[in-house]
Amino acid sequence: MSDGEETPSLPPILRDIQRCPECGGSKLMRDYETAEVVCMECGYVVDMKIADQGPEWRAFDNEQRDKRARVGAPVTFTIHDKGLSTVIDWHDRDVFGKRFDANQRAQMYRLRKWQRRIRVSDATERNLAFALSEITKIANVLSLPKSIFETSSIIYRKAVKERLIRGRSIQGISAAAVYIACRQCGLPRTLDEIASATNISKREVGRCYRFLVKELNLTIPPLKASHYISKFSNQLTMQGKVEEIANKVLSVASELKLTSGRGPTGIAAAASYIASVLIGEKRTQREIAEIAKVTEVTIRNRYKELTEQLMFIVRL
Repeated sequence: MSDGEETPSLPPILRDIQRCPECGGSKLMRDYETAEVVCMECGYVVDMKIADQGPEWRAFDNEQRDKRARVGAPVTFTIHDKGLSTVIDWHDRDVFGKRFDANQRAQMYRLRKWQRRIRVSDATERNLAFALSEITKIANVLSLPKSIFETSSIIYRKAVKERLIRGRSIQGISAAAVYIACRQCGLPRTLDEIASATNISKREVGRCYRFLVKELNLTIPPLKASHYISKFSNQLTMQGKVEEIANKVLSVASELKLTSGRGPTGIAAAASYIASVLIGEKRTQREIAEIAKVTEVTIRNRYKELTEQLMFIVRL
């Protein structure tokens, strides 16, 4: 151990020892074979028989580590019991691999049945289990990352804790929680996309979204048109140069206050259309409108506004 450094695996008493009490040297070494802390200058044994805080086994690759570890999955908010429940294996065999007899199989069947029943004990847990499964379906349909999944689960748990679910549909609150998580994490997803992944209308999702934001006092960052540029470029399979020029167009338009009062999807779609025309990888307004979920008239109007104000300023 070098001067001023502390070994994280040492107990609190050893962390306070920074110098040898015999010679005052600061070079201390931990001997793993003899479980001793030794001064490298004079050889004085500072402490002995220290406890190893790590596991009693060793692993040399990830496969051995996964096989020898005896801990479960990490705690997650995406499961109603946070992943701390017990699961009884469906194999009717003991620890030695020997098959159970008829009486033991009947007993294990009853244990599994009661395990499933007591895992969801009351109405709150039943509500939470159903809602988290709905959030899982929405996240899988929209291919959302795990961070969105975790954030939306936490938002729904807050709504359950504040007793905001009573009298409202679980699907609507779940969809609104997913939309809020997307907004907070900066992932561009519209209400139309969230509603299309569920069996409820866009109006219902919007109503539940406004209700949760008001009751939970959530901070929702405003939508930015630049968040949609990468999404449109990927869905239209355009090269990276188109995305770069579209971002430049949006940055200059934002400085000139041309984006205020306009929908972010329409501005982003118009910027993508301008960039595709300049690069020579042209996409029609109809194709971009279908991807952006806006009308062709909106793209045409935003396109005219941007070209009239920016083409003499921005050198592309």
